[in-house]
Amino acid sequence: MSEMQPAKPTAPRRDHPRTHHGDTVNDPYAWLKDPEDPATVEYLKAENAFAESRTAHLATLRKSIFGEIKSRTQETDLSVPVRKRGWWYYGRTEEGKQYGIQCRLKADGDTPPEIEAGTAVEGEEILVDGNELAEGHDFFSLGTCDVSPDGNLLAYAVNYSGDERFTLRFKDLRTGEDFPDDIPNVFYGGSWSLDGSVFFYTKVDDAWRPYQVWRHVLGEHEDKDVLVHQEDDERFWTGIDLTRSERYLFIVSGSKITTEVRYLDAADPTGEFAVFGNGRVQGVEVSVDHQGDRFWVLHNKDAENFTLGWTPVEDTTQFHEVIAHDEAVRLESADAFADHVVVSMRRAGLSQVAILDNGQLTEIQFDEPIYAVGLGENPDYDSRQIRLGYTSLVTPSSVYDYDIDTAELHLRKRTPVLGDFDPADYVQYREWATAADGTQVPISIVAKKGVTADGTAPCLLYGYGSYEHSIDPYFSIARLSLLDRGVVFAIAHIRGGGEMGRQWYEQGKLLHKRNTFTDFVDCAEHLVDVGWAAPDRIVARGGSAGGLLMGAVANLAPARFAGVLADVPFVDALNTILDPTMPLTVIEWEEWGNPLESAEVYEYMKSYSPYENITDVRYPSILAVTSLNDTRVGFHEPAKWVAKLRHESPESDVLLKTEMEAGHGGRSGRYDAWEEEAFNLAWVLDKLGAAQIA
Repeated sequence: MSEMQPAKPTAPRRDHPRTHHGDTVNDPYAWLKDPEDPATVEYLKAENAFAESRTAHLATLRKSIFGEIKSRTQETDLSVPVRKRGWWYYGRTEEGKQYGIQCRLKADGDTPPEIEAGTAVEGEEILVDGNELAEGHDFFSLGTCDVSPDGNLLAYAVNYSGDERFTLRFKDLRTGEDFPDDIPNVFYGGSWSLDGSVFFYTKVDDAWRPYQVWRHVLGEHEDKDVLVHQEDDERFWTGIDLTRSERYLFIVSGSKITTEVRYLDAADPTGEFAVFGNGRVQGVEVSVDHQGDRFWVLHNKDAENFTLGWTPVEDTTQFHEVIAHDEAVRLESADAFADHVVVSMRRAGLSQVAILDNGQLTEIQFDEPIYAVGLGENPDYDSRQIRLGYTSLVTPSSVYDYDIDTAELHLRKRTPVLGDFDPADYVQYREWATAADGTQVPISIVAKKGVTADGTAPCLLYGYGSYEHSIDPYFSIARLSLLDRGVVFAIAHIRGGGEMGRQWYEQGKLLHKRNTFTDFVDCAEHLVDVGWAAPDRIVARGGSAGGLLMGAVANLAPARFAGVLADVPFVDALNTILDPTMPLTVIEWEEWGNPLESAEVYEYMKSYSPYENITDVRYPSILAVTSLNDTRVGFHEPAKWVAKLRHESPESDVLLKTEMEAGHGGRSGRYDAWEEEAFNLAWVLDKLGAAQIA
């Protein structure tokens, strides 16, 4: 190693014993939890310097990938306008600017206006310009951006650190002037009262849990704000929303498996919220929407995959079933409009959207074998056109309007991909891997046409597998830089996610969590067996809870993968879930179990938690990416993981890269985010042996 290259960092080990259920272990890197400790910061900076030195040979490739992403992206662009009352709302971006600009235009007719990107728009009003708000800051995030029902007022919230605690502000859209109201430390979201005199917002506790709903009267000092609801059960989040009909305000408190809804006439913002239905029932999840004289209700009482029905507004305990439970169909949401309901569902690993109109349920059909579809932004309660978002592994994000009366789909926009991109140059497939217990696990695959399943292709395999969150097939401009270099991209739809219904989730959580990890390895083996991946050319990627997956499979099958890319990884799971003072820990007990109370849960988590199971084997190359201000997965988790990997397996190739001015989502500006992704993809290509392939 030359004198100019930094040495491999070594974190000092300090005794820190932990005792639970008679098990005493030492956690020598627990000191890395403190971001205020100069030794911690020094260590993170040393790791950054080391990561930069070890990837310096990829600088040209990183620059090429960044240029490819930039050249394929229409930098000056705008979204399809969406109608709300007398306005069309849309967002736009401008070349050379990091952040989006939120705008509106007076409405004339029901068809979205055709606005040409980059041209001046007569009558345009700018609601929020993220570039102006971000000026002078290394990080910027917009929390809420909500226009009052009458269209005169705007509530918006800003954050400059990445810790997801926002400052709430208000703007008079008639004059363009900000109100003096300035409310710090609020959470995402919030809702206006019907007359726009009151704004409701939420605050978080020390564990980053949104637990309070406050009422703010516009123009008054925040000291006069009223606490409307406080959720004392630490397993529950709480939030507030205004129905599409603008008739009711809902306070929703939810844990991982239980929901309680409270409702109030939006015209009476100082009134008392009433408990919906039978209130909180352990293990029962409920979602509610309003339509005329009824509330539409989706619930899972005695219905694992949920059932849909309605209650009268005057008696919310009277449930009338409309769509019965189906073991093969997971009902995910029901959105009420003036005279119909849009039902989002999932069948055989694919998302579906259906319209319930005059008692008939009509599914909207698409031609591709694998895709993702979902309800888009639809604020207009009286509309007979439904805005949809659609994508696939080969089809860029697309906006459709579905006409309920004619059953026609109107393509409003497909995200432009500049250059010589042609969807016909790429192919997508659905494969099914057989897990160790015989379960069939779906895999979505995309490759450049001409890349064949002959057992020689490099492959990037992505996975998540937690919280019933589905990783549906989606298009990515950045991913083209892999595909065009001959890399196969695959998504393993493993248990713990929601792709195959509620039972898919149940089989990958709590004391069944190891299914998530073994499914992923079985998917990798299947790709090798059918020829979609060369045995020695697979890199695994996952983030957050998918980062737990990455750490677990690195321990479980280190020889299977050439590399592991772990984004903001949850790799110190046992220690975090043992500490109820850590952000979100108590909320997480219904996902992972409570190792404080259960020796069985403790031993089970200890058996798979990545940090606990590091040995002296030769690991695949590992790149762990984290952010100093991440409030969801603490930076200390990957920092501790990497430090212990260095100690236990000193010959392994392990890198840690920490963004010092960012949160869970990484860097905030789009150009910064492209640079970050170019760094990651160049590393992936290097580990796949494809870095030199043009």
